[in-house]
Amino acid sequence: MTPILYSFRRCPYAMRARLALASSGIEVALREIVLRDKPAAFLETSPSGTVPCLKVGGVVIDESLDVMVWALGQQDPEGWCDMPDAGWAWIERADGPFKHALDRTKYATRYPDQDADTHRAAAAAFLKGLDAQIGDWIFDRPTLADYAILPFVRQFAFIDKTWFDAQPWPDLQRWLELFLVSDRFKAIMTKYPAWEPDTAVVTFP
Repeated sequence: MTPILYSFRRCPYAMRARLALASSGIEVALREIVLRDKPAAFLETSPSGTVPCLKVGGVVIDESLDVMVWALGQQDPEGWCDMPDAGWAWIERADGPFKHALDRTKYATRYPDQDADTHRAAAAAFLKGLDAQIGDWIFDRPTLADYAILPFVRQFAFIDKTWFDAQPWPDLQRWLELFLVSDRFKAIMTKYPAWEPDTAVVTFP
């Protein structure tokens, strides 16, 4: 039975799930969800009501990094999981302190008791360190760490792209730009109509 992926095109968590599925070559039935109008079938499947959510037979994988690991555990033709242990540490920092600061910068009105500039500075400190780590990639070739982190760096960059481009992070900026113009990014950003129970099956990749 074809796995089902509930997704939302612009969500960075869903982006990285699609990146791993595309790399693995595992075909799924993609169901594009409108987050402000979530279908009952999705809410019945996803324990958290968030995307991405992958249903494989009777198993539900409700965390994006777990979707990536599952997909690459089935097939990893590009060797993304063959990375130093430091890659997992970078992902943990990106998913934790960096995403925390990103949200409080991008959605400052949701956190009126917190200072957005302080959080932007915290996010910038993470990116400065990442810039120092990057050559063409975080390690010597593309790995899971790159594709788990890139969607969130993209999200942060477009809060204020002029400001981001003015920062002294040349390797990080080049890394992001090469991702944004890549065929891989274009392939995962195809626009799909919102899924409804009676719509035709859309396969991905």
